[in-house]
Amino acid sequence: MSELTFEQMLEDSIKLIQTGEVVEGTVIDVKPEEIVLNIGYKSDGILTRHEYTNENGVDLTQVVKLGDTMEVKVLKVNDGDGQVTLTYKRLAADRGNKRIEEAYNNKEILNATVSQVLDGGLSVIVDEVKIFIPASLVSNTYEKNLGKYAGQEIQFVISEYNPKRRRYIGDRRQILNAERAEQQRLLFERIAIGDIIEEGIVKNVTDFGAFVDIGGADGLLHISEMSWGRVENPRKYLKSGDVVRAFIKDINGSKIALSRKFADANPWKDAMDAYSVGSEVTGKVARMTDFGAFIELEPGVDALLHVSQIAREHIDKPSDKLKVGDTVTAKVVDFNENDHKISLSMKALLPDEEEVPEMSVEEATPVEDATETTPETEDVTTEAVEVSAEDAPVEADEVSEAKAPLVGDAPKSDLVDEGVPNEATPEDAPVEESSEDVTPAPKKTRAKKVKEVVEEEPAPEVVEETPAS
Repeated sequence: MSELTFEQMLEDSIKLIQTGEVVEGTVIDVKPEEIVLNIGYKSDGILTRHEYTNENGVDLTQVVKLGDTMEVKVLKVNDGDGQVTLTYKRLAADRGNKRIEEAYNNKEILNATVSQVLDGGLSVIVDEVKIFIPASLVSNTYEKNLGKYAGQEIQFVISEYNPKRRRYIGDRRQILNAERAEQQRLLFERIAIGDIIEEGIVKNVTDFGAFVDIGGADGLLHISEMSWGRVENPRKYLKSGDVVRAFIKDINGSKIALSRKFADANPWKDAMDAYSVGSEVTGKVARMTDFGAFIELEPGVDALLHVSQIAREHIDKPSDKLKVGDTVTAKVVDFNENDHKISLSMKALLPDEEEVPEMSVEEATPVEDATETTPETEDVTTEAVEVSAEDAPVEADEVSEAKAPLVGDAPKSDLVDEGVPNEATPEDAPVEESSEDVTPAPKKTRAKKVKEVVEEEPAPEVVEETPAS
């Protein structure tokens, strides 16, 4: 047997490696971002942090120590610097693929810690295999903030497995739905209508009510059942996470109706005594319609103030006199205990109207219309002429001529009255200077026309003649 040379012995001691081969190495040096392994080759193997794990920011000095042995996969025999590039995570991923495939086929429940919260879901790592859980599959209810899952350990199943595209989808909702179904089955076996739920948790609030978790199922607390008082907006009354006390009002299949209107707090219980017919009450305008306003006398007790009972005069709609929030005082005119209806009247509290005396014609006639032909103006006109005749002595013929045009609108030729000549007194006719011969002007005389006639047609000059002796 021939002796081997030193070169031959050295060459035989160094094993040959190739890309993709799995080798075992010993840690001879470790840094936060790099591990150096002795793999029995002429060059040491380098394992970077990126090829060790998919987790970000891992300090390698905290996960391995000198002397540890580990299996790695060769990526490159010579990286250009004479070193061998190794990977640990890809070897783990290859092995993890088989683990994921088995879990997918067997519908196995896996446990993993959330490594990253993404915009569209969560990322977890199982045996160095990244699995994505979409936001829609994270929970059986809508999750607005996924950040609360960061760093938590969760359970899920594999709902999609595609190693060629490296697509692995997890589903947590399936597990939650299965647990919920079992809880619901047990819940419906023990609950009944009228049962009180001491601690229900509000899960979601909508415009029409709130969904409350009663321990295995959600019950609907409708807006009309939230309180004996009026609730305008459920979101101002409750919020998600609130703990409420309620009772089961109805069960219809898998649907549960809840209520917080407990009988002992019913405000209508003593309403008959508090709001008897004829009593005077005060409340606030809660809402208005075209036919009237609803007055809140106390939380849970509303009364109708009909539009016809708001004021004595006619109004088209309640908003002409009232607005929401106004405080009003009214009288109870009707109380229907069975239907929980109360009718009010503000008009019933108004004082009785006083009788207004009828106005006389003189009071009702405006001053501006005094020149119109009325019996009163005729008398005044006649009286004015007569007073003027007494105060200022004039000849009888002058008075006769001045008064003649006062007869309506008739022509002068037709102005003939008893004892009043149409023409001036003849020269040979005796003139009597007695005021008694002056005949008053007939009725229907216009004061305005008297003035115009007197101004336009002055009385003719009268020459007195001395009668022959």
